[in-house]
Amino acid sequence: MTALSEYERLEAPGLWRAAPDDQRSEVVVSMGNATLVITDMRDHVLTHWSIPAINRANPGEFPALYHPDGDVGETLELAEPESQMIDAIEKLRTGIARQRPKPGRLRLGMMLGSAVAIGALAIFWLPGAVRDHALRVVPAVKRAQIGAALEREMQSVTGPPCRAPGGVAALARLAQRIPATRGTGTLRVVRGGVAGTATLPGGTILIHRTLVEDYEEPDVVAGYIVAERLRARAHDPLGRLLDHAGLTAAFRLLTTGDPGADALRSYAEYLLADAPTAPVPDAVLLDGFAAWSIRAAPYAYARDISGESTLALIEADPFATEVPPALLSDGDWLRLQGICGG
Repeated sequence: MTALSEYERLEAPGLWRAAPDDQRSEVVVSMGNATLVITDMRDHVLTHWSIPAINRANPGEFPALYHPDGDVGETLELAEPESQMIDAIEKLRTGIARQRPKPGRLRLGMMLGSAVAIGALAIFWLPGAVRDHALRVVPAVKRAQIGAALEREMQSVTGPPCRAPGGVAALARLAQRIPATRGTGTLRVVRGGVAGTATLPGGTILIHRTLVEDYEEPDVVAGYIVAERLRARAHDPLGRLLDHAGLTAAFRLLTTGDPGADALRSYAEYLLADAPTAPVPDAVLLDGFAAWSIRAAPYAYARDISGESTLALIEADPFATEVPPALLSDGDWLRLQGICGG
């Protein structure tokens, strides 16, 4: 099934490029319920694009040029004869745009809301209330935009995400195997900057390359992803940004929809300077490993090779005596290990 009820199946040829310096390659584009699936000519999945996050770089021109929101370097070209696929994508993009808050209306609504909040603050003056109100009213689309802007601020240290095509496709399959309960659920492997993992507003998780390159099995990086998803559930990544940036950033977010460049820059520096990681209780971790069907022991030994400080996770591993569903095929794991080019 596709995202449009009038099509049982919709495919078209196109030209895809993972990064600006890469050669364009011939691909087949298939429309699913929520994503565009891009496969090579041997039917190997290269990547998935979330339909709500697709942008068109040249409206009204051909060939139609698309890219994921926040990543203009990865592109997909559809020639004018593929009008059925182009029209379907544009129909979905138009429908999604109508459902999103209009910038002018959002700004006006936030200004009115902030006026009420300021009146309450004049009496109670509780900065925490401003932060909590901001977290309640900021929509998911705006959270993802803030996360993308924060990621760009961090790239001077992390570098751009690793994008070896086979590795990107394998990483997308790992994200599907460990789905997020909210947010984009996107995974990105970076060359440096973060200590292990870090979750950005909107749900994107940055993963240090050593977690895929230095271990013989995908269970370790999967364990870190589980811990990060649980941490983000308990400690809102946007809330952590506002906690660091302070009341001014929270007010600015309420009134303009943007915490400000200075707040993003400061928080990026904080994350890159090995910001302390909020602990996740062992009981919560074990529930998460059981829910996502992942072994806990490899993650526990990766955190402490002796196992002394993570003994509770090792002894209570929900899959100590049985084998959970595979995380990735052996081929996909090897491709993921080479996502940064060796």
